[in-house]
Amino acid sequence: MLNKELLEQQLSELPLYVYHFFEPGELEFSDRIRWICEHECPMYGKSWACPPATGEVDACRKRCDAYGSCLLIGTIVEVNDISNIDEALSTRGDHEAVTNEVRDLLRQQGIEPYILSTEACAACDRCAYLDGQPCRFPERMHPCVESHGINLIPTLEAQGLEFIQGGNLVTWYSLLFF
Repeated sequence: MLNKELLEQQLSELPLYVYHFFEPGELEFSDRIRWICEHECPMYGKSWACPPATGEVDACRKRCDAYGSCLLIGTIVEVNDISNIDEALSTRGDHEAVTNEVRDLLRQQGIEPYILSTEACAACDRCAYLDGQPCRFPERMHPCVESHGINLIPTLEAQGLEFIQGGNLVTWYSLLFF
């Protein structure tokens, strides 16, 4: 059983821009988001964390809806030049570390979350997916939010949460289902 008060106290000590609890059914799933993955992302078909390995959008929705709660966490970081994609992406590791800290806080309470996070998994230099092999580190691999067809912006708006963008700010989000 989740001790939400304890968890919220622990979350307040992390470098989070936002955290918010809600029900998975409040998420918007869209085949359009998946279409963007397939047609615009260079990682499509190259990782267990990305489509088509993550399954069809309907299957992803059912997987997420099977959990009673969802915790959204977000971090924000300023970079020198937002148009420098390498600089922006270099901030991803810090967000993933915070995501894993939150995972560990949930585990300390006996909860094993299902985690969606940022971009493609980077645990291995070459994903075992490319060789038709199972994931080498499933406990470290978090599929990306978009891989499940989730359009996060409407959920943020519905929850009264602001999506920070502009200037030289990079905002990263993760979803932890439990």
